[in-house]
Amino acid sequence: MLYYISWIAFARVVLTAAAIYYLLVGSLYYRKEIGAILRRSRSTISIILASVFIHYTLYAQTADGNNGISQANTLVRSYFDTGTQLMYAVGAIIGLIGAIRVYKLWTTGHREDVGQAAAGWFGSCIFLVIVATVIKSFFGL
Repeated sequence: MLYYISWIAFARVVLTAAAIYYLLVGSLYYRKEIGAILRRSRSTISIILASVFIHYTLYAQTADGNNGISQANTLVRSYFDTGTQLMYAVGAIIGLIGAIRVYKLWTTGHREDVGQAAAGWFGSCIFLVIVATVIKSFFGL
């Protein structure tokens, strides 16, 4: 079932998430420097942003909205079974990792933390399974 997911699409999502993360972290660490740059070149940045937004606004006006929404609905519904199987696989992997972590805590003598760790890992696995089932029944997929 997982071979329907394109590796290129997966790489795009991962790279986009990484880029957003590093932009946010970079903006937190270099807040003063970014503020100084923005104050110096305020008019240039506003012209660039305006041209980008105008371009996307004009591009959005050429597409048929209803056709796009119905096509997106069809695609999401067709990918849902694959996504559900992916959630079950992620739940299984998290369960295995959790079992190894709990076993490690048990063998190293941290017996007071074993119950809390086991409950947390088991709860995350159950959460993934329940979320997939509830979404499937809620939307009638």
